[in-house]
Amino acid sequence: MDDPRLSRRRMLAGTGLALSVGVAGCAVSAPEVTDNGEPEPTSGFPDEFADPPEDLAEPPADSELTEVYRAAVKSVAAVRLEEMGQTGAGTAWVYDDEYLVTNEHVVREAEDPFVWFTDNGWREASVVGTDLHSDLAVLEVVEGKPDDISALPLAESPPPVGTPVAAIGNPFELTGSFTTGVISGRDRTIEIPGRDFSIADGVQTDAALNPGNSGGPLITYDGEVVGVVSAGQGENIGFAISAAMTNRVVPSLIEDGTYEHSYLGILSVDVTPDIIEANDLGDVTWGVYVNEVLPTGPSSGALQETTDTTTVRGATVPVGGDVIVGLDDWEIQTGERLSAFLALETEPGQTIDVTVIRDGQEVVEEVTLERRPEGGI
Repeated sequence: MDDPRLSRRRMLAGTGLALSVGVAGCAVSAPEVTDNGEPEPTSGFPDEFADPPEDLAEPPADSELTEVYRAAVKSVAAVRLEEMGQTGAGTAWVYDDEYLVTNEHVVREAEDPFVWFTDNGWREASVVGTDLHSDLAVLEVVEGKPDDISALPLAESPPPVGTPVAAIGNPFELTGSFTTGVISGRDRTIEIPGRDFSIADGVQTDAALNPGNSGGPLITYDGEVVGVVSAGQGENIGFAISAAMTNRVVPSLIEDGTYEHSYLGILSVDVTPDIIEANDLGDVTWGVYVNEVLPTGPSSGALQETTDTTTVRGATVPVGGDVIVGLDDWEIQTGERLSAFLALETEPGQTIDVTVIRDGQEVVEEVTLERRPEGGI
């Protein structure tokens, strides 16, 4: 296949946007003639350009960001799908000696995706495993990735808000694009359009993310992957799947092709001032209110759901449900925190202590988690 960058150049030339050498102010003289009447070999440039001009060669790295980009770009690949006449694109990055990581939604319709490596071109790949609920997938290059490409390490601990980061990807099929920003939020819940679930422990960034960046790495200036780009959801708002989530899910995708998520089986909302007042929570100022307990879920019989409603400041507010304030040794302030605990600290079949406020009293219930059903919360 053609290098997508070459295709873009051809398009520009075809639309009359390319400029001739003469227009650029650099005329080429006629070649000299030798004694035997043959043209003198020429580089195609005037005498002062016997070698290609410096601006056609890659300039030396004179900034930290240039060094960050050059150290990582070869480990990032463009992903292309060509199925039944339909094409799609995204990004992947080298996870270890054999595998690449991308988004599940990038390869959802793919049987035989292709990956493009800088300086190495297109390679055929296969899908090793996918996980809908974390939006992660693993690819393997059919004939092996290029030998000169190294893996990008996953960050061992979450960096603080304000950490400078960069995204390398394939937005609008512009391969190897590089954008920068900072981590602008952590422990975010990533909402997936058209799905009845969300992804826990997301990383928020203000680095520019566009269609085609999906699946690419969000890296620190030390070259560590702090997130797998998942979505851009507005100006200066983008999200990535955390390194911690990636580190839990990807080994299972490599080993088994799937990953099982824990499931509590409730519908809930964050505690609000109205819920505090309606439920007489007193000193409790945060938590997760249990609006509904699914009858066939693991919390059935252990947790209490809404029994009635009341009106507070003109709004209808649920009452009677438990307010979750702790899971094992984690304090639970919000639904984002609850989701992060389930995603990062538990597995199906594990029994956890759920601390709730019920009728003004603190109560601890045991719940044995189950496997999250397909498409379930």
